[in-house]
Amino acid sequence: MSDVRTRFAPSPTGYMHIGNLRTALYEYLIAKSQNGKFILRIEDTDQDRYVEGAVDVIYNTLKVAGLKHDEGPDIGGDYGPYVQSERKNLYLPYAKELVEKGHAYYCFCTKERLNEVKEECEKKGVPYKYDRHCLGLSKDEIQKKLDAGEAFVVRQKMPQEGSTTFDDAVYGKISVENKELEDQILVKSDGLPTYNFANVIDDHLMKITHVVRGSEYLSSAPKYNLLYEAFGWEIPTYVHLPLIVKPDGTKLSKRQGDKSFEDLISMGYLVDAIINYVVLLGWSPAGTQEMFTLQELEQAFNIKGISKSPSAFDFSKLNWFNAEYIRKLPLEQFHEKAKPYYEGVIKNPNIDLMKVSKILQQRTEVLSEIPGKIDFIDQLPEYSNEIYVHKKMKTTFENSLDSLKAALPVLEGLTEWDEQTLHDSMMELVQQLGIKNGQMLWPIRTAITGKDVTPGGAIEIADILGKEETLRRIKKGIEQLSA
Repeated sequence: MSDVRTRFAPSPTGYMHIGNLRTALYEYLIAKSQNGKFILRIEDTDQDRYVEGAVDVIYNTLKVAGLKHDEGPDIGGDYGPYVQSERKNLYLPYAKELVEKGHAYYCFCTKERLNEVKEECEKKGVPYKYDRHCLGLSKDEIQKKLDAGEAFVVRQKMPQEGSTTFDDAVYGKISVENKELEDQILVKSDGLPTYNFANVIDDHLMKITHVVRGSEYLSSAPKYNLLYEAFGWEIPTYVHLPLIVKPDGTKLSKRQGDKSFEDLISMGYLVDAIINYVVLLGWSPAGTQEMFTLQELEQAFNIKGISKSPSAFDFSKLNWFNAEYIRKLPLEQFHEKAKPYYEGVIKNPNIDLMKVSKILQQRTEVLSEIPGKIDFIDQLPEYSNEIYVHKKMKTTFENSLDSLKAALPVLEGLTEWDEQTLHDSMMELVQQLGIKNGQMLWPIRTAITGKDVTPGGAIEIADILGKEETLRRIKKGIEQLSA
C-alpha cells in the first residue's frame, strides 16, 4: 500500500467552525497514526466567498491546535502549488480529456435558458435536473461556437443506467442509482473548476490516499468515483464523518451564533481541552481512557472508532473537560493564563494575585468565569442579609451576628495575618463557643465577600484581603445585621 497522505483543504471564508476543526484533526490523526503525511491545501476558487485575512485564520488555527502540516503553501512540497487559484490552468486540459473520452461535453446554455428549465421543473413538481440540451451537438457545431467565442461550461456525462457503488470506511457500502445523478458542471464559464472537479484532480495529483469530509458529501462520492474511473485513476479511501449537532439536534451554524475555534479560546477554553473534546465528537477510543494529549491521540486513533451517528456539541461536557485540564496545570501556568482576567477587576496593588490563583484553580471551569468570581475583592458589593441564613450551616440572623461580634476582637488582636494563624484562631474560638465550624466561617465569608458563592473559604479570602480590609468588612456586616 502507498504511504498514507491526507489533506485539509479549507476555503478561506474567515471562520473555522468546530466541524472544520474536527475534519482537520481526524485527517491529521489518520496520517500520523500510520506514519503518513498531512497536507494543507487552500481551496480559494470560489472568489465570492473569499474573506480577506481568512488564510491567516487557517494557519493560526492549525498552529494553535498543534496540527503541524508536512506540505502546504507556506512550506512547499513536491506536489505544489498548494493554493487552488495558483493551479487554475491545470484543470481545463483534464476536462477536455474527458470530453475526448466521451465522459464530458461542452454546454453553451445561457442562464436564461437554464432558468426556464428550472421553472418548468417547478411547474411539474419534479427536482431540477439539466436536460442535456447540449449533449447532442456535433463536433462541427461545437467548434463553430468555440470559434465564435461563445461562453461555455464543461459538464460531466453521467451514465443513465445501473448504479454506482462505493465503499466508505465509516458508512460501509453505498449505492446510488445513476439516473439520479445530474450532469454536474466541471469547469465554469470563467475557466475555473468547480469544487467537485478540482478536488478530484488535486487529490489525484497530490497522491491523497484518504479523503476525509462530512457525511453531507456522501451523495457526491459516486460523481467523484465516476471521474476517477473515467481517468483510470485509483480511487482513494473515503472517510465520511457524522454531523456535529446542537443538543436539540439542529445543525451547528455560524449564522445561529455557534462558536468557532477562535471564539472558544477567547471564551477561556484551553486548547488541549478543546482538542480532546472535539476528537470525541464522533470517535470512540478502544479503551475507557477519555483524557488524551495530542501525542497520545497520534498513537490511539483508529478509523474503526468513528461513529455513523451525529454527535451533540454539549458545552457542559466541554466545561467538564476544561475544568479537568485547568486542574492539571502547574499553578504557575494557571496563574499566567488567569492574569489577563484579573486586569480591570483587581486594581488594588496590595493583593497577592498568586494567592488568588491558588483559590481559583480548583474552582474554575472556564477562564472567562474568573472576573465574576473575584469581583468582590476590590469592592464589597451591596448584599442582602438573607444570605447569612444557611440551612446546611445552621446559621440564622441571630447566631451570624453573635459569631461576627465574637470573631472581631480575636481578629483585631492577631499580630500575624496568614492562613494558618487565621485558621487556628477561628477554630479555637469555635471550640470556646461550642458551635459548628460553619456557624463561624459562613457569616465571616458572607461579611467579607457579600456573596453566597465564592472561589475560596473565609480563611483563604481573609488572608487575601488583608487584616485592615477584613476587619472593615466584618464591622460593616455587624452594622448591617444589627440595623
